[in-house]
Amino acid sequence: MIMTRLSGAALLAASLTLPTFAAAEVSSPECVAPANPGGGFDLTCRVAQTGLADAFGGPIQVTFMPGGIGAVAYNLFNTTRTDDPNAIVAFSTGSLLNIATGKYGEFDENDVRWVGTAGADFGAVVVKADSPYTSLEQLMNDLGNDPSSVVVGAGGSVGSQDWMKAALLVRETGGSPMDMRYVAFDGGGDAIAALLGGSIAVYTGDVGEMASHMEAGDMRVLAVMSDERLGGPFAEIPTAKEQGFDVEWTIMRGFYMGKDVSDADYNTWVDAFNAAYATPEWEQVQTEKGLLPLNLAGDELKAQVDENMATLREIATEAGLIQQ
Repeated sequence: MIMTRLSGAALLAASLTLPTFAAAEVSSPECVAPANPGGGFDLTCRVAQTGLADAFGGPIQVTFMPGGIGAVAYNLFNTTRTDDPNAIVAFSTGSLLNIATGKYGEFDENDVRWVGTAGADFGAVVVKADSPYTSLEQLMNDLGNDPSSVVVGAGGSVGSQDWMKAALLVRETGGSPMDMRYVAFDGGGDAIAALLGGSIAVYTGDVGEMASHMEAGDMRVLAVMSDERLGGPFAEIPTAKEQGFDVEWTIMRGFYMGKDVSDADYNTWVDAFNAAYATPEWEQVQTEKGLLPLNLAGDELKAQVDENMATLREIATEAGLIQQ
C-alpha cells in the first residue's frame, strides 16, 4: 500500500552550493526526534542535520523528546512551543496514523505547519544475525502455524505503524493479527536493543534504520516492504513480494513546526529544504540513509499529508482502530 508519491531522480545540480538563509529569528536551528536515539526519528533528524548543514550558518542540533511515539512532542508544539522559529520536529507515516486514530489527543494534522520531507522509507522484517530465521518464508510458516509462537516487537503500541507491519504479515498467512505476541516499545531504538538482547525474535521496523547495523553485522533483514528492490546498501535484500508475500509499507519521513511560527520563519525553512533538494549532496545523504527521493516542502507537503490522512483514516477504520 503506497501512501506517498515518489518524486523522480533528484535534480542534477553539482555546481550549486546550498545558500545560507539568514532569517533573524532562526538563530539556533534544532531538529527534535520525538523518541529515544537510534530509531527512525533519529535517522530523520540526521538527514536534516547533514543535508542542511550549511543552510543556517551553524549546525542543526538534534535533541530527543521520547514519549507516546511522538505524542509528547506533538502536544508540546501545540501548547508551549507553537511559535518556535528554530525547531523542526521529525514525523513519519506512523505519526500520521497516530493522529488519525486519536493517539495524539485533541490535535489533528491542521494544528502544525508541515515543512519538508527527508525522503521515503520502507518497512523491514528484521532478526538478529544468529537468528534461526534465515528467510521470510521460514518466519511466515511459523506465524501461519501459530502466530503466538513468535515474539514480535517494534516501536509503537497496538494500532501503530510498526504494529500494522506485523499485522500485515500475520494477515498474509491467513491468521488474525490479534493472535500474535506483540511487544510495544517507545521507539525503534528501544525495540532494536530488545531484539539484540533476545527479548523479542522479530523486529518490524524501517529499512533506513538498518544501515549502520548491517555494517556491524549484528542484524539480518529478511525482507523489505517495498514494491521493488532498493539500491545502495540494501540492493541485496529481497522484497516481501518477490518472496511470494503481498506485503508492502511505504513511509514518508519529514518535519513539522508549531502552527504559530511566522510566515517569514516558516518560509525560511521551506526555502532551505527546496534549495537542498536541488543538490547532489542531498541525494547522497538520502542514499546513505536508505531513503528514496521524496522531496516535498511547504504547500506540496501539506497537500500530500492531507491525502495520506484520508487514506490512513480509511485503513484504520477497516482495521477497527477507528470506531464509526
